[in-house]
Amino acid sequence: MSFIDLKYGRESFPLEYDPERFKILGANSNVTSLSDGEIGNKLDQPINSKPLDEIISSGESVLIVVPDATRQTGSGQILNLIVRRLIASGAAPHEITIIFATGIHRKVTAEEKAAILTPFILQRIKTLDHDPRDLMQIVRLGETSGGINVELNRAAVEHDHVIAVGGVTFHYFAGFTGGRKLICPGLASSQTISATHKLAFDCETMSRREGVDTGLLDGNAVNEAFVEAAAFAPPSFSINTITNDDGTIADLFCGDWLASHRSACDAYADQHSILISEKRDVVIASCGGYPHDVNVIQAHKALEAASHACNDGGTIVLLAECSDGLGRDDFLHWFEVENSSALAKKLCEKYQVNGQTAWSLLKKAERFDVRICTELDDATVEKMCLKKIEAGEISTFARNKNAQGYIMPQGAKFRVTD
Repeated sequence: MSFIDLKYGRESFPLEYDPERFKILGANSNVTSLSDGEIGNKLDQPINSKPLDEIISSGESVLIVVPDATRQTGSGQILNLIVRRLIASGAAPHEITIIFATGIHRKVTAEEKAAILTPFILQRIKTLDHDPRDLMQIVRLGETSGGINVELNRAAVEHDHVIAVGGVTFHYFAGFTGGRKLICPGLASSQTISATHKLAFDCETMSRREGVDTGLLDGNAVNEAFVEAAAFAPPSFSINTITNDDGTIADLFCGDWLASHRSACDAYADQHSILISEKRDVVIASCGGYPHDVNVIQAHKALEAASHACNDGGTIVLLAECSDGLGRDDFLHWFEVENSSALAKKLCEKYQVNGQTAWSLLKKAERFDVRICTELDDATVEKMCLKKIEAGEISTFARNKNAQGYIMPQGAKFRVTD
């Protein structure tokens, strides 16, 4: 027998398993973290762009866009370096502003701000909280080729320069996180967010739109809408990170906002794609701990990956603490339907963001026996058609002598194909 540590929130526990019957998919993949000097060297050699100090001039205002606490970026290390460079280039501290690209997520707490930025930066640089429903923050800039109104936070066009700082991972319908997503949906209005997200669902087939999938950018209608919308407030410079499992920076791609993001996505896909020869009857998947399992909406990404490794009718065991609950207060109402087909119809009649995540989750609950180890209450888990288990019960699945399976210690970070 062997043991592997599986993360759950900010903790972890050992799981005993038989390596003859259970294979590890996507083992913990920490590499040496980049030092400040190594990051500095990458900033000096941007992709299809001048270095930052040749872009920013004295007296110009700068808006730095960062994600919220649901994303791993390594932003604290980067921002300390970037702010110093901006000041050395002639930008005064009062001309630098940091905005949290929350999209429709909740507001970032004071504790989360300190963790994302570091107390040093938080005490010295002005910050803004994006609110997609605050019309005083929003300005209409035009529309995409598909007729979507592009409404973004006015700060993105009222500053001389925008610098986007984000982490790149897989996204189950946008292809990848980071890059253009810092602007749209990150700084978009609720209407623009809804219209772009709606492209992920095909109401003719009552299913996910063709070409909209994990790791796909070209031909992905959602990604293309995000790029078009972001082009109305294009970053002067973009920084895209790939992080280790502990959140430190493993690699960094910077420069032109499109080219650097594409390079980061290509590198991430090369490192985090798993080809399996067969699906198996049991998949035990940890989201990878906090922040990947901070809520149900984020944890679904690991469930998505696990579903591609499991036989229909098989069992998926998901470790997802969900310390922040569901992710949206209105998420649970989507499950007040008979089945996923009824949810799809409801979604097409009155689309709302995250409704498709509910549909995708319910589809998996119908295809698989999904057990979840979580802090969510029993009634909430049952409402989503899942089955709650305790941590001590997980080992019974790994010790089942009649089953073969996979264990995914970092489920949210990998793409599985067969």
